[in-house]
Amino acid sequence: MEVAALAIPEVKLITPRRFSDDRGFFSETYNARAFKAAGIGCEFVQDNQSYSAKRGTVRGLHFQAPPYAQAKLVRVLRGAIIDVAVDARKSSPSFGQWVKAELSAENGVQLFVPKGFLHGFVTLAPDTEVAYKVDAFYDGGSDGSVKWDDPDLGVEWGVDQSKAVLSEKDATALCWSDFRSPF
Repeated sequence: MEVAALAIPEVKLITPRRFSDDRGFFSETYNARAFKAAGIGCEFVQDNQSYSAKRGTVRGLHFQAPPYAQAKLVRVLRGAIIDVAVDARKSSPSFGQWVKAELSAENGVQLFVPKGFLHGFVTLAPDTEVAYKVDAFYDGGSDGSVKWDDPDLGVEWGVDQSKAVLSEKDATALCWSDFRSPF
């Protein structure tokens, strides 16, 4: 497993090894000992999976407020995404900054997003499936969202805003300037 820090070093790009043969491949996508050795000591308690039928589907930017804040380990089972993490930690020198990575079923790359970050992704292909582990259970009362295309954040999603497919939650999310970070 290869672990690389992104421009915000707490966000990690993880590339598990793949062992290929004429049948396909095998990959160990999570190993608690290996992750702990890489500085990721979360105890994951819930696995989530999403399916997006259309290219350009945006999910995010989401968060859960403490004490239900979640770290996430994200990977793509089918298709491809641009995965984004925005630093929402008030005392962080990178507050309001973002990093992104392309994750796909083909490249097998995963993104670790620690607590204190907004998280979202846009699909690059139809019929995309994303799986992610979280280290805290879902709590609807702690759930929140910030506008994915907020100009104050300036996230480069690589998708035409007018063609983005959004949920009602994401279409009516808070502006960054109105967001009061709980982190």
